[in-house]
Amino acid sequence: MKPEDDPDFQPGFRFSGFDATILIVGALTAIGVAIFWLPLAAVVVAFVVGHFFLFCNVFRIARAPELIWAAAFFGLATWAMLSTRPVFAWSLAFGLSLAIAAILIALETRKPSYHGVGWQRFNPGLKDWWNRVRSGN
Repeated sequence: MKPEDDPDFQPGFRFSGFDATILIVGALTAIGVAIFWLPLAAVVVAFVVGHFFLFCNVFRIARAPELIWAAAFFGLATWAMLSTRPVFAWSLAFGLSLAIAAILIALETRKPSYHGVGWQRFNPGLKDWWNRVRSGN
């Protein structure tokens, strides 16, 4: 069977009803938090939901890099919340989180298993890799 004929071979951008639900709930949560509590917290919610979408649907990175980003963001956000200079701390936390995301995405696009957006450009050997993995070689 050719990879393009394999229904399990579906690289590139993906979007499902579940993804739409997550984005809608995330957006409504961010709006609610902004209105009823704290606008900065709404930015944090939107930032995390946006990265979820970026990692899971656009670049489709592996679980370990997702967890690395989440742990880094959690640590940076905790530091920012405890900081005596919150504007500086949150700016640094968001900036470093974006840099970490960019590094993780760049590393992911170099893997032989990369199957996110632009896989044809970044990983033209994906179909061959897929065949080897599927056949157990």
